[in-house]
Amino acid sequence: MGRKILLATLIVIPFVLTLGAIPFVNRIDPIIFGLPFFHFWLFLGMIITPICTFVIYRLSKSEGSI
Repeated sequence: MGRKILLATLIVIPFVLTLGAIPFVNRIDPIIFGLPFFHFWLFLGMIITPICTFVIYRLSKSEGSI
């Protein structure tokens, strides 16, 4: 049961990062690493999404469902 909750959470994280949080992060300040906050947020999503996908793949592979 715990593994299914983890998989569901990992599936939802990229969606929330890219679409769900946009109304809350759509601003310029603060500037992080020379990027406006919104662009930094999208860049962070581009880093986190493949990590979540890889973890989902590894968990599914170890379960034997792939």
